Parts: sequence; structure tokens; C-alpha cells
Amino acid sequence: MPNPIPLSCPACGAAASGNFCSSCGASLTPRSCGFCHAELSAQARFCHRCGHAVASATRAGPRSERTAWLVAAVLCVLLVGGIVYKVSGGAPAAPAPDMANTGADSRDRTPAQQLPDQALQGRAPDISTMTPRERFDRLFNRIMQAAERGDSLEVRRFIPMALGAYQQLDDRDVDAQYHAAVLHLEVGDFAPAYALADTILQKSPHHLFGYLIRGTAARFQDDGAARARAERDFLTNYRAEMAANRAEYLEHKPAIEEFKAEAEARKNVNQSP
Repeated sequence: MPNPIPLSCPACGAAASGNFCSSCGASLTPRSCGFCHAELSAQARFCHRCGHAVASATRAGPRSERTAWLVAAVLCVLLVGGIVYKVSGGAPAAPAPDMANTGADSRDRTPAQQLPDQALQGRAPDISTMTPRERFDRLFNRIMQAAERGDSLEVRRFIPMALGAYQQLDDRDVDAQYHAAVLHLEVGDFAPAYALADTILQKSPHHLFGYLIRGTAARFQDDGAARARAERDFLTNYRAEMAANRAEYLEHKPAIEEFKAEAEARKNVNQSP
């Protein structure tokens, strides 16, 4: 005959009725081994006759049910979060701003920021498809635009790219050398700027860009003597050089005229009693 159902749980001792304990979920009915069919106690984990493990015969109590719901909720949150992350990660990036020059008045810029006002309209193209010279010119204009906005972060971000494009140029004319010097001046890298000034003057003696670069670098370094020499050489050669009608002089005329005005003003101050 089967054993009577206990009035208390043999596992936790709580008052119990039915087939499972309402407190711990332990089985209250007798069990038998699935291998040798020996009768087992409600809390037996191994058969006392053959030693085989006995499958658990507990049911989910209130606590286990609550745990199951918590686990399911956490899994749902993780699943939704993963979907949101995948969707947001696949969204297209915002288009990069145009590299155009803002065309601000040259007198509102620092001497190291003088450049031609060549406005480039529309979205910035993919510079990877451009020639090195096109990349260099486009990046230079973007850097100058950022400098005019006071965006030093963007200036420092793109200057290495622009100088890399400059190094790839097959023909580094005076205009490109002047632009490269301006980029070095933007980040206070004066030695390469002086070297480019020397290169310009060696290739084209008395070229005004060489003196303009030297004078600007000396002003940033607060080197009064070097600045005075550069300004003196600039004024001495200004008339003859401008008469040559070089294309780069016409393109950078605002920068040249501003440097000339400052040099003359300083000269008059130094000559006054």
C-alpha cells in the first residue's frame, strides 16, 4: 500500500498538504527509483539501493516563480537594448561641413590666417578621389575656415592631413609653400615655417612671401630684431616685386598689403624722435 501523504514537509518541516510543499516546493508524495524501482523518501537525492541520482520532483514555489519573472524581464531589456544599439549604430553619419573659406575680411584675421577668399559651395566632396594638390588646397581652406571660427580642435585635426597632402605634391610651387608655412604657423611650429621661407627666397630671391613668413613667425615669437629685419627687407623689395605682377601676389594681396601697412607703421614709430 502507498505511504500516507505527510502532514508536514519532510524537507523544510512546514505544514503541508497536497503533492508539493507550498513553502519550498518539495514533493510530498513517495517516489521510486527509475532504475531499480526501490521506494524512496521525498527528500532522497540518490537511490539507497542502486545509487543512481534521483530526478528532482519539486515545483516552482512563489520565490522561484518571482525569480523566473525577474530573469525574463532582464532578458527582455537586454534584447530591446541590443536592437536599439544596432539600429542607431547603422544610422548614416551626418554629412561633413563644407571646406569652404568663409571669406571674412582679412583685417579680422591674424597674419597667420591670411588666405585668398575662395568660397567653395555645396557639400564637401570625398577628398580620397582628388589629386594631392586638390586635397591640399581643399584641406587648407577648411583649416583656415576653422581658424576664423576659433575652432582649434578642427585646426589641429586637419593640419596633419593637409601637410601629408603637401608632402605628396610633385610640384611644390611658391603658393603651396606659402600655404604650408601658414599651416605650421597656425600650430606654432616655427622651424618648418622658417625653412619654407628660406626655400622660397632661395628659389626666388626677394620674394615677398619669404619676408612675410619670417616677419609673422618673429612676431609670434616676440622676436623684435628678427621681425624688424623681415619688415625692412619686405619694404625694400616691395615695389619691384609687385611690379612683376606675380599671380600669387594678386591672389594674396590683402595679406601682403596688411603686412606692408604694419611694417610701415612700425618703421615710422622707430624713426620718430
